[in-house]
Amino acid sequence: MTRTVVRLVRPDDAEPLVSALAASRDHLSGSFPTSWDDLLDVGAQRRRIDRALRTHTEGRNWPGVITDADTGQVVGRAALHDIAHGSRRCCFISYWLAASATGAGHATRAVTQLTSLAFDDLRLHRVDAFVRPANTASLAVLQRCAFERIGVARRHTYVNGDWHDETLLQKIAPWDAPGLLEPPASG
Repeated sequence: MTRTVVRLVRPDDAEPLVSALAASRDHLSGSFPTSWDDLLDVGAQRRRIDRALRTHTEGRNWPGVITDADTGQVVGRAALHDIAHGSRRCCFISYWLAASATGAGHATRAVTQLTSLAFDDLRLHRVDAFVRPANTASLAVLQRCAFERIGVARRHTYVNGDWHDETLLQKIAPWDAPGLLEPPASG
């Protein structure tokens, strides 16, 4: 079985990410709200990584890469965005895989790792996901990871010159119980 590791993105991941995106352009078309020229430019990709790492130090996101642990190859991105603490304690998850890495379980393992990070390390209560309804593979990943379908966010994301609906899913922390704002202290 292929092993997967999600780790914090590094500036030197820009080139492997651009290579993965370039080889997967048809597979990922319609997935990004930004231009492909920007995604496939190594300098622009480094700037994106730098911005993501800056907001990570501020506690607002957790930007990662998905790697094949057997080869060390970067096969995609995964992140927790808009991390909120206080009375909300939530975030939303995003991920993409290179076309060559699909079907090996990387996405399912990456989502599992990131939700564990959200609930156990960041002590969040809820992780949301938004997926285009036609993206049945991603919907299946989230269902395997015990995300619950909430409904459809109408005209939620602007991609390729138009607004698109997205299916909203959520996963609630396993420690959830009435009256608990955060996980109980262990020990």
